[in-house]
Amino acid sequence: MGAAIAVSPRQTGERVGALPLPLPQAGGESATDSLNDMELWFVRHAQPAWGVDGLTQRDPFLTDLGHQQAQLLSERLAALETTFTGLLVSSALRSQQTAQPIADALSMNIETVDDLTEIKMPDWSETPEATVQQIFNDSYRRPPTEWWDGMEGGESFRDFHNRITTAVDDIMKSHGVTRDSTDPTQLWDMGPPDERLLVVAHGGTNAVALAYLLGAEPTPWEWERFVLGHASVASLVAVGLGGGHILSMRTFNDREHLPEAMRTR
Repeated sequence: MGAAIAVSPRQTGERVGALPLPLPQAGGESATDSLNDMELWFVRHAQPAWGVDGLTQRDPFLTDLGHQQAQLLSERLAALETTFTGLLVSSALRSQQTAQPIADALSMNIETVDDLTEIKMPDWSETPEATVQQIFNDSYRRPPTEWWDGMEGGESFRDFHNRITTAVDDIMKSHGVTRDSTDPTQLWDMGPPDERLLVVAHGGTNAVALAYLLGAEPTPWEWERFVLGHASVASLVAVGLGGGHILSMRTFNDREHLPEAMRTR
C-alpha cells in the first residue's frame, strides 16, 4: 500500500491460483465469457517512483519498469477474451497510469473513484527517502492498538477502513448488489447477472476491500495480511449459498504475466 509498502520487508510473495484461460465450450463460447452473478478483479498499481533524486514524491508516477509491468498485464487481460463491465480506478497517478494501457487494450473507459485512493500519509513531499524510511521502521514497533490511529498528520486507519468499505458498498449498490438482510456481514443479494468489474487501486485499498468482501474481521495492517505485488491480480466470484451469495476468492497475487525479474512489491 502507498508509502507503507515502501518500508515493508521486500517480499515478492506468491500467487494463489491463476487467472482463467478461455476454454472452448459447446457453441463456441469460452468459459470466461460465461459470467457468474458477479466477479470482482482487483489490480494493484505497477511500480511507482516513490523517490526522485532521493526525495519522496507525494503522488508518484510509474517507473520505467512499472510501465512495462502495466503493459504486460494489459496484454494478458486482453488475451483472456474476457468481457469486463466496468473499469474503476483510483485517482492516484500510479493507478491511472496502470489502468490506461488496460483501458486501451480492452477498449474501455476509465471510471475514476477518488475514495479508492491509498491511505493518506503526512505530506512528506521533498523529504529525504531515508528519513521517511526511518519513520516507517519506527512505526512498525508501535503497539497494535496504536496502529488504528495511523501516522501522525495522516489519515487514521479507522477513517481509511470506513472510506474504502463505504466506496465498496457504493460500487456494489450501483451494480445492483446489496447486503442480504438475513446475514448482512456475510451474504449478498445479487442484482442483474453478468457483472465483471475490474478495479485498479492500491495494496492497502485492495487488501481492505478483499477482507471486507470476504467477511473477515478488520485489522489495521491489512496490507501485511493480504500481500499484493505490483501489477498483481486478485479475483472474487459470487457463489450461491445460504439463500444468498458469498464472495469466494479464486486468485490472489497473480503475476503470471510478469517474468520473475520484473516482480516487485
